[in-house]
Amino acid sequence: MTKRFHLISGPRNISTALMYSFGNRIDCSIVDEPLYAHYLHHSGKDHPGRKEVMQTQDCDYNKVISEVFDKQYDTPYVFLKNMAHHIDYMSLEFLAGMHHIFLIRDIRRLIVSFDKVYPNPTIQDIGIRREFELYEHIREQGYQYAVIDSGELLKDPNMVLTILCKRLEIPFDKDMLRWEAGPRPEDGSWARHWYSNVHQSTGFSKTVTRSVELPERLVPLYEEALPYYKSLFQQAIKVK
Repeated sequence: MTKRFHLISGPRNISTALMYSFGNRIDCSIVDEPLYAHYLHHSGKDHPGRKEVMQTQDCDYNKVISEVFDKQYDTPYVFLKNMAHHIDYMSLEFLAGMHHIFLIRDIRRLIVSFDKVYPNPTIQDIGIRREFELYEHIREQGYQYAVIDSGELLKDPNMVLTILCKRLEIPFDKDMLRWEAGPRPEDGSWARHWYSNVHQSTGFSKTVTRSVELPERLVPLYEEALPYYKSLFQQAIKVK
């Protein structure tokens, strides 16, 4: 029986790097955002590459659950990467039986990064409110979960991933710290619009910390999103 790890993230949160990290384990398969077409179909969002996403994925979430989430993989583990806001317009029954990983990022940096690809985002676009709602649901249901902050992960990948693996009840694998540069065959069709940075990476590189200027037009979104981030950050694995 394949053990399922379900990533629930906002966009621009190094979620693809974390997927590559798990994908570098020989005992783990990875799946890239299987509910993206479902989300675009129901939300009507005009994301970059929308047409191609709709052509390469099924918009019927029931089929996705059956053919992707319930599938038996050839590896002991499977890492299913999802955006929090993609998990909408649907029943949440499929969340049972998986170990969930919530990935968050400093809201100011998230918003500024997302705005460069999809201008003037809303609270729905950045996913943090939906992520908090899903966290509340999963916690209330008694499902297993862990929370990771990308800033903490980049401070000490070895430590954070070691703790995460312990919570997932799997051995830590040092191969999770490095991967080959370039795209992976599991990448979704949208990779060329969103994955340029991670395709140049070979690991969790700590970037130089510098202040990020938030445009005035995005301040209301920041103020709306901040409480959700703070609540989740309280539960995140911290670097000592």
